Amino acid sequence: MSNQSLTIAMPKGRIFEEAADLLRKAGYKLPQEFDESRKLILEVPEENLRFILAKPTDVTTYVEHGVADAGIAGKDVMLEEERDVYEVLDLKISACYLAVAGLPGTGMNEVAPKVATKYPNIASSYFREQGEQVEIIKLNGSIELAPLIGLADRIVDIVSTGQTLKENGLAEFQHICDITSRLIVNPVSYRMKDQRLDDLVNRLSSIIEGN
Repeated sequence: MSNQSLTIAMPKGRIFEEAADLLRKAGYKLPQEFDESRKLILEVPEENLRFILAKPTDVTTYVEHGVADAGIAGKDVMLEEERDVYEVLDLKISACYLAVAGLPGTGMNEVAPKVATKYPNIASSYFREQGEQVEIIKLNGSIELAPLIGLADRIVDIVSTGQTLKENGLAEFQHICDITSRLIVNPVSYRMKDQRLDDLVNRLSSIIEGN
């Protein structure tokens, strides 16, 4: 049934703007006020779509639990959260990467190396793969502060342009992985609303490949 309603969870901010732009290019009629709205649930009845605006880290949770049929999530969130969702399409928006950074010319503490990050799972598996045992300190914001105040030897964080690192006198040491936003779907929704979701994937794919 192509008229089934779809609920899509989207992160607020830059990813939301880029994703809304992609959806419009794919032929979805999203009202202009959609972009300025402060509402957390946006209905687009003419397209039979409902959008839930959430924190980036919550999008995967909403999709896993089925309150959203689909969602748009950064690969960083997916690697960190390891939710039971299907990743169906690389939207190639909001490109950035995860990197290890710290104060230039400093080594890791020999005795008890500490790494501060928003991404404890990604960071611990990266250092484990390098054969290094580190203590992970989870922070929620201003990760760049950690080396400056002596909390950690290194940080693992998202880098877009590198400007924030430079401004805080930090240097990048290792590139961990590239990040873009992905379209994810709930496994049950994928069976129940396969036509509607396939249509969404096909329409978005043709725009992405055409870019």
